[in-house]
Amino acid sequence: QVQLVESGGGLVQAGGSLRLSCAASGNIRSINAMGWYRQAPGKQRGLVATITSGNYTNYADSVKGRFTISRDIAKNTVYLQMNSLKPEDTAVYYCNANVVSGTNYRAYWGQGTQVTVSS
Repeated sequence: QVQLVESGGGLVQAGGSLRLSCAASGNIRSINAMGWYRQAPGKQRGLVATITSGNYTNYADSVKGRFTISRDIAKNTVYLQMNSLKPEDTAVYYCNANVVSGTNYRAYWGQGTQVTVSS
């Protein structure tokens, strides 16, 4: 089994910054893409940012220029640096990892971490 543990969420004022972390552990041979998704109340979960094992990144238009995704392959960890936060960034943020374990390949999700941006 594989576990993803997120940290770094919280309450911040508009214009502030937060850094999310997500560490994967368990039966891991390798991890391909990792990413962050978010879900606001009453809305569907959507992409925030992804990063491949080759460090190719992809961002939602709404966060480009404000958020930066990075990863430490040796630590099986992905980060999301969030700057210039807006109230509309308020959501539960979920970590995602595409993991190779033995002969299996599947996506795993973290439990989510709340980010609240006050105006």
